[in-house]
Amino acid sequence: MSLDSAPPLLTRARDVWRQLAAEPVEFGAAGEVAVVASPGSAFCPPGWAGVVVLGGAALVTAPDEETAARIRTAVAALSAERLTDPAAVRAVLPVSEFLGPAALAYVAADGFRPAVSAGPRVTELDAAHPDVAALAEAAGTEDAGEAALDEIGSPAFVVRSGERVVAAAGYRRWPGAAAHLSVLTAPGSRGLGLARTTASAAVRHALAHDLLPQWRARVPASRAVAAALGFRELGHQLAFRGDRLPTAG
Repeated sequence: MSLDSAPPLLTRARDVWRQLAAEPVEFGAAGEVAVVASPGSAFCPPGWAGVVVLGGAALVTAPDEETAARIRTAVAALSAERLTDPAAVRAVLPVSEFLGPAALAYVAADGFRPAVSAGPRVTELDAAHPDVAALAEAAGTEDAGEAALDEIGSPAFVVRSGERVVAAAGYRRWPGAAAHLSVLTAPGSRGLGLARTTASAAVRHALAHDLLPQWRARVPASRAVAAALGFRELGHQLAFRGDRLPTAG
């Protein structure tokens, strides 16, 4: 599927990642792989390679031209979809570390399924409010780092239990008018639908500002919340690095 013939939601999602690649590159037809050298890519940490597959087409960014050529040669035998499978990538490249894979999901206004209004009361706080920081501390370093509530630029949409904030969601603006969702629930309050409730408020806010809500998730529970809100998984993301890559042929 080419960019011109792609459905609107996929076209918008691809535009986000095309801009994040930070070098001129386009998604090809389904099954095609484009590899580009981009030391400034936002696909991955500096010095890593990043892969994004959307609608069956892949973009790969590498930290330099030599690495790009080596990756291009190594992955020639892989389909685009397999480029976000760590086992498949490790079979052709000497990878020492992975980040991901994570599913990438999106929703448009006509597909959004908001949480029921009879749920817990949601209020807004400044993202830097101490009560939001307290939630992140209670959730622990790993979960708080994954959610990255400290990076949101939107208000924090929160649910309280007594005085404590036990769930929060918000988003940060990305290129391509994307709203990258951050959602976090306190360990003792999970399984109560609070992630869906707070995320619903954040998605509604993003759509009201003509943004494209993006949900990136690795764990099944998070992906299930996104699906319940109407998000559609359009692809996956993976980042990797290795000390030794095969030379280009």
